Amino acid sequence: MLYRITKTISSPFLRLLWRPEVTGAANVPRSGAAVLASNHLSILDSVFLPLILPRQVTFVAKSEYFTGNRLTAMFMRGTGQVAIDRESATAARTMLDTAVRVLEAGELFGIYPEGTRSPDGRLYRGKVGVAWLSLTAGVPVIPVAMVNTDRVLPPGAAVPRLAKIGVRIGEPLTFTGDAGKARDRRAVTDEVMRAIQELSGQEYVPSYAASRKDGAKRAA
Repeated sequence: MLYRITKTISSPFLRLLWRPEVTGAANVPRSGAAVLASNHLSILDSVFLPLILPRQVTFVAKSEYFTGNRLTAMFMRGTGQVAIDRESATAARTMLDTAVRVLEAGELFGIYPEGTRSPDGRLYRGKVGVAWLSLTAGVPVIPVAMVNTDRVLPPGAAVPRLAKIGVRIGEPLTFTGDAGKARDRRAVTDEVMRAIQELSGQEYVPSYAASRKDGAKRAA
């Protein structure tokens, strides 16, 4: 109920203020489970993507998003996102368990294979959780590219800015393989990242975004 209310109220403002240009929406099935794998430029990705699709999309988001900016917290809860403590030793396992429950219920689960927001607008190497989910649950992966959301709310900004955004949705990808084999997980993940890059046009960086951020902190 809260999701429908939030979407009904927020969607017109989203379309008026940020004029989203959506391509490939028909690639999202009307029913059935699927993983939406997106690049990650802004915390608003988890708000904009669910609002432009007719079906609910569940993401997990770090718990700080639910306790910091009140407007962001309200949208996170209102669009059905799930809080997770990323500092917890069991955070990754909790995320995967949550995702499997969503997929087993025949719903859509959203994931950012990069694991964190891009520090510089480039596309970074994907983590293999997206592959594990697809192979374990036996569901397709739908690649997504968010465009210009980092201009709306750059890292560190508290108030959204006006900028036209884009949402590009690719054709579903289906995979075969063993979720327990590292080689299969890596191959699937790399194929997903290639599909995202084709949609986004971002420069690809063959290293993890988190490592880039950690290196920048040490250098500062």
